Amino acid sequence: MASSIDASPHSQPQSPASPQPSPSPLIHPYDHSKIASDCQVILHPPSPPSPDSQKPPVQFNSQSPQSLYHPLPSPTQQQNTLSSYHEQEIQRQQEESSKWHYWHTLPSPYVRKPSFGLNHIELLDTLGTGTFGRVYLARLKDSQKYYAMKVLKKQEVVRLKQVEHINSEKQILAFVKFPFIVNLYCTFQDDRNLFMMLEYVVGGELFSHLRRAGRFTTDIARFYASEILLAVEYLHSKDIIYRDLKPENLLLDHKGHIKITDFGFAKTVVDRTWTLCGTPEYLAPEIIQSKGHGKAVDWWAMGILIFEMLAGYPPFYDNNSFGIYEKILAGRVMFPAHFDPYAKDLLKRLLVGDRSRRLGNLKGGAEDVKRHKWFRDVDWFGLLEKKVQAPIIPPYRHPGDTSNFEKYPNAIDVDHSRIPTGDPYASLFPDF
Repeated sequence: MASSIDASPHSQPQSPASPQPSPSPLIHPYDHSKIASDCQVILHPPSPPSPDSQKPPVQFNSQSPQSLYHPLPSPTQQQNTLSSYHEQEIQRQQEESSKWHYWHTLPSPYVRKPSFGLNHIELLDTLGTGTFGRVYLARLKDSQKYYAMKVLKKQEVVRLKQVEHINSEKQILAFVKFPFIVNLYCTFQDDRNLFMMLEYVVGGELFSHLRRAGRFTTDIARFYASEILLAVEYLHSKDIIYRDLKPENLLLDHKGHIKITDFGFAKTVVDRTWTLCGTPEYLAPEIIQSKGHGKAVDWWAMGILIFEMLAGYPPFYDNNSFGIYEKILAGRVMFPAHFDPYAKDLLKRLLVGDRSRRLGNLKGGAEDVKRHKWFRDVDWFGLLEKKVQAPIIPPYRHPGDTSNFEKYPNAIDVDHSRIPTGDPYASLFPDF
């Protein structure tokens, strides 16, 4: 087991006039290397915010007034969001389709054997680049159907020891179906590459919108945190931990709703796993300490994400990764003056070093998080059905518009006319 991760920090906010370029939407934008059971993320050093805008360090305290929680309907009136969705679905599905549990029973859109091949696909633009592949905007020839086609070089995947992560990503995306998770439509391979045809999400990364804004208002941050919370709750109900929650991996659809992408670090875990991976600023203490981790790491990352949306930068930063780890383990946060009391209390409860006391990882699970007063007045069912107006509507001219993504040189290195040679890696990717 690796005892350390050599990783640089998460990129910091720039002024709205010069936003930080966005990483790839579907390929992890940073270099992956592996140490034993470790997967690393190489990131950019931060530009720490001015200390003038921050309060003195505040020690986390797990105790806060019970009044910070608002009551939910009792179980006899309404079950938790997941199970109640199933009951309402039975009634509504006879008329149309149903609510929450409907998303637990829907088959994935994934089709293992596509009815088309590379010769049926036109590659239009590069959406992102990564260590061992690219993401292209693709269109089926003679149609107006657009996809994000993720192309991974087998040789590089094997060299960087990422076979398990790539297979896991495919298996999980083929299994899940949820409004706030990107859809996988099909996968295939040739002798050189792995191909994943994914839903194209036209609105770009939340990262880009956050950097342009500098920071989000409470209402905007709460809206996106609520949609992400529902997605995390869904994944955890399937015993899937995501492990890479951050603005770069959150896309906005054409109506401004969240789509979580990049499941390269996601894993099905019933109890604990000891693989070290993630982004330094978002790592939970138990990951850094190699204690074994489970679903609680996603609730820690949720706290980091909410802080970053509200402040414009993450709560733990340093010029090097080890400095970040020291601050995470120390558990001290400097709250900006504009944070309201409910936001502070929520973050104190999410960013608890002891996972047995971390909000979201307690007996009530995600319902405990929803009941916190920072989420008061959230219409959870309305969010799930996308009936709540999103606060950011990305501009776009047509379904294949790429203006919300960073521009990349168009180096198309996929040749459908090439005669295949021997494939020494075919047995490593049996599900593609």
